[in-house]
Amino acid sequence: MAEGRESFSGRFAVIMALAGSAIGLGNIWRFPFMLGEGGGAAFIIVYIIVCALICLPIMMCEAIIGRSTHLGTFGAIEKLAPGTHWKWLGLLTVVTPLLMLSYYSVIGGWSVGFLGEGLGMAFTKGTPDDASALYNGFIAKPLWPLLCHTVFIVLVALIVLGGVNKGIEKFSNISMPVLFLLIVIIAVYSVTLPGAGAGVRYLLHPDFSKLTGADVMAAMGQAFFSLSLGDGATLTYFSYVRKNENIMATGAWTAGSDLLFAIIAGFAVMPAVFAAGLAPEAGPGLIFQAIPYVFAKMGLNIGWLSDVMGVVFFLVAALTSAISMMEVGVAFLQEQKGFSRKKAVGVLLAGTWALGCVCSLSFGPFHGIMSGGRFFDLCDALVSNYMMPFGGLLFAILVGWKLPPKLVRDEFTNGGTIAFNTTIYGVLRFIIKWVVPVAIIAIFVSNLLL
Repeated sequence: MAEGRESFSGRFAVIMALAGSAIGLGNIWRFPFMLGEGGGAAFIIVYIIVCALICLPIMMCEAIIGRSTHLGTFGAIEKLAPGTHWKWLGLLTVVTPLLMLSYYSVIGGWSVGFLGEGLGMAFTKGTPDDASALYNGFIAKPLWPLLCHTVFIVLVALIVLGGVNKGIEKFSNISMPVLFLLIVIIAVYSVTLPGAGAGVRYLLHPDFSKLTGADVMAAMGQAFFSLSLGDGATLTYFSYVRKNENIMATGAWTAGSDLLFAIIAGFAVMPAVFAAGLAPEAGPGLIFQAIPYVFAKMGLNIGWLSDVMGVVFFLVAALTSAISMMEVGVAFLQEQKGFSRKKAVGVLLAGTWALGCVCSLSFGPFHGIMSGGRFFDLCDALVSNYMMPFGGLLFAILVGWKLPPKLVRDEFTNGGTIAFNTTIYGVLRFIIKWVVPVAIIAIFVSNLLL
């Protein structure tokens, strides 16, 4: 570990931080509406296969690169492949999370807005049917979402400003257990709603006849988005992991937690979608119509406590992933440009806020400015379906074909001291060298041809 560089205090802190990066709104916001657009249970099965065969090995690639160098994504690749064109991968994985943060903060702003609705007891004052109207009323006033986007990005900056231990680790250790408890409560209540049975069947009965190449591409993009792969966030977090940590165990716990949370989020949202009479393919606003409906129904039984739960849920869910996106840029500016953490956070705050404003206004005054759709949707598709998978592909090629096998093996097995990792090393290396690149390229090509 470089002198003066912070590190996570232990495995629990590492897993909570990585889980926070992986879970957050990536699963709560994006997974349910991607699930709705992808046809339900069939999408879930493809998603699980992609996570196991592609995403976990790529996570190991990023872990090996980050932990072996104890540098952020750009500096790590410069150290491992100096004076080569691999530096462009370093640049890609700095730009990607910052572009993602710009539009993600718009969704985070919606969460801040719904936090305000919860504080005003909006979930329990109206009827359950009124809850779905909150979203449409919220985005209809463009200045209010802009203000909420601003509040959200400032909150992210304040957490990142605290550093790895006092900021990211402290927040993650508290927020992730709370978020998991809340999503379980919401899911349990959601499946008991009148009419929720259709949503449960939607999640449990796959129809592969409706699955398209675009859906497979979307499942891969969602897996990369959810696990923060191919964008340098996972690599950066692993650069704060100590040498005695078992990166395979940490990665498996993170991926398993993410997958479990995604499925629970599906059961929290989809039954409520059918119970409320919403369309599963409603898009990015789906959760902001379905979850308030659950809280409103819950409020008939527990009153103001449902509003308190709504406040905590929307605030915590939004922040957990966003802090890892900003941390990638902070590490880059500190290590490569000599910025202080305070200056780095300030620069990134200004840049992501400005681009986020354009994304936010694409739901209102700027909606018709692009013939191909909203600028927000363009950014989301570009990052999730192309930039992140392409980054993951390059990470696999770098670790599988470029780096010395001894470095990879020693990092993965902690110098041969972890027997289980040593046993499966050959299998993992084969998957990284052959399965991951072939699978990603095949999915890219099939999506272009179909």
